[in-house]
Amino acid sequence: MAVTTVYGVLGSPIAHSLSPVMHNAAFAALDLDAAYIAFDVDKERAEMAIRGARALGFGGLNITFPLKEAALHYCKPDALSQRIGAVNTIDRAGAGYNTDGIGAVRALEEAGVTVKDASIVLLGAGGAAKAIAAQLLLSGARVLVANRTASRSLILAQQMTAANINCGCGDIEAHSLNEVDRLLREARVLINATTVGMRGVLEGQTLVASAQMHPGLVVFDIVYHPLETPLLREARAAGLQTIDGVKMLVHQGAASFALWTALDPPVQTMEAAVREALRSASGTDDEGR
Repeated sequence: MAVTTVYGVLGSPIAHSLSPVMHNAAFAALDLDAAYIAFDVDKERAEMAIRGARALGFGGLNITFPLKEAALHYCKPDALSQRIGAVNTIDRAGAGYNTDGIGAVRALEEAGVTVKDASIVLLGAGGAAKAIAAQLLLSGARVLVANRTASRSLILAQQMTAANINCGCGDIEAHSLNEVDRLLREARVLINATTVGMRGVLEGQTLVASAQMHPGLVVFDIVYHPLETPLLREARAAGLQTIDGVKMLVHQGAASFALWTALDPPVQTMEAAVREALRSASGTDDEGR
């Protein structure tokens, strides 16, 4: 009798997660006997949940807020996730990885952006910004971190330097959000790695307006709910190329899928499933545009 391989995502709150939709679509496309389930797990139960999943023979786990840092202690993190200080993926053998930055870089590359030597303004200094900054540095970018609290930008830059993530490939600078006008004049790409503009959090807000943007700038918002964030709306008003948060979600998920299964993930199928779920949730056929 065949045994279904179970995968899951751990976090709290977790009901909003689109990872089950995305990964179950991938399993179906490749005719795999597998199921991906969301589990509501808080920090106090993180160790039990991660060790329990491995004991039960789960094929792999995704880790999301607020467990990414804690999970580092309950797996065998690879060098990059150790440097970042957080994991978002654990495989069957208990090895830990962080695919968030990979997802961001692949989204940029898919959009035709050459990351190497590009000057990229990164808004935010939290966990997502840290993972993205690390991968951008490894890809040879110049990363200009801008945060409302300049000291947090400095801490992020110092952590990247101390962990030797730049390793002579890229360069990182710490700045205040007050400097964003000047920074954007030097930039090829703007990435929002904050929750500003997210539905139910800082809905309707943006850190950068169209008047601050210049022709040729690529604007990337990692927020995917709503699909058209205020930042992306401002960018489109300026006639600029935009990348929405679904792209990063799908590419980081695809990287996790490949680590778990050693198969080529059906990226287009995964993206279509996520976009359809978002359309259904919003009750619109135009993805909010």
